[in-house]
Amino acid sequence: MILQKTHKILIVGLGLLGGSYARALKKQGFSVSAITLDRKSIDFALENGIIDKGSTQVDRQMLQEADVIVFALYPHVFVDWIRQNGHLLKEGTILTDVTGVKSGLVQKIQSMLKPGVEFIAAHPMAGRELSGVENSDDSIFRGANYIVVPTEKNTFGAIELCQSLGKTLGFADVSVLPPKQHDEMIAFLSQLTHCIAVSLMCANDAANLERYTGDSFRDLTRIANINDEMWSELFLANRETLLGVMDSYRSNFDRLYRCIQNQDREEMRSMMRLSTERRKRFDKKV
Repeated sequence: MILQKTHKILIVGLGLLGGSYARALKKQGFSVSAITLDRKSIDFALENGIIDKGSTQVDRQMLQEADVIVFALYPHVFVDWIRQNGHLLKEGTILTDVTGVKSGLVQKIQSMLKPGVEFIAAHPMAGRELSGVENSDDSIFRGANYIVVPTEKNTFGAIELCQSLGKTLGFADVSVLPPKQHDEMIAFLSQLTHCIAVSLMCANDAANLERYTGDSFRDLTRIANINDEMWSELFLANRETLLGVMDSYRSNFDRLYRCIQNQDREEMRSMMRLSTERRKRFDKKV
């Protein structure tokens, strides 16, 4: 099943990612509606042509009209929303999400849905340090990765539709991972990097550091400008896996520490050569 222009899209949660999805889909000619709590977000999106219609209330007609619903909510809010409103979803609706942790969440959502409604999880590996629909920007998807996260309960048609959604949004690479493997990858590639950036910014309170820094510090700490409510929830939702990759990082940081402490230049250079070689694989091909 490929995403078609005839499919009506509903975004639930019109923040940065929800707004960016809406922008990208509207540019492609899709009918896009939105439900979000903040009236200002709806007004902004309507005034700027980001959505066709919106509501601050759970609108039964919008839900009945939607063929695909994208949930851009915190994990616990997503679960609560389905618990309270899942009975309003029409048969044949495909649900997807943008949530950063999948194990536990995906199975919980799938078990709560009535027959004929399918949830296929996804994770857009894109974002900005700003929040809100007013800061949404579909260009963040260009050159970025998009992960589809199916379980044994998902149909081939829903997986295919979710993959085509990623391509329609403009992602450079669309891949498929089961929930456990997804969370293992995300713990290292995303959550650990945020942990490092936060720790680094908390490590020195000297005045006027910003006057002396170069681009290396700015680049390394860009993601330290962080949404504490969302990321603390994601860290705890993936607690055991994240602690494991933090242990691995700490082991290698200690290894480099000992190289410097013992003036072991050869071992240090060996680590740097390995780092350089592995980093080359991450350069984006836009």
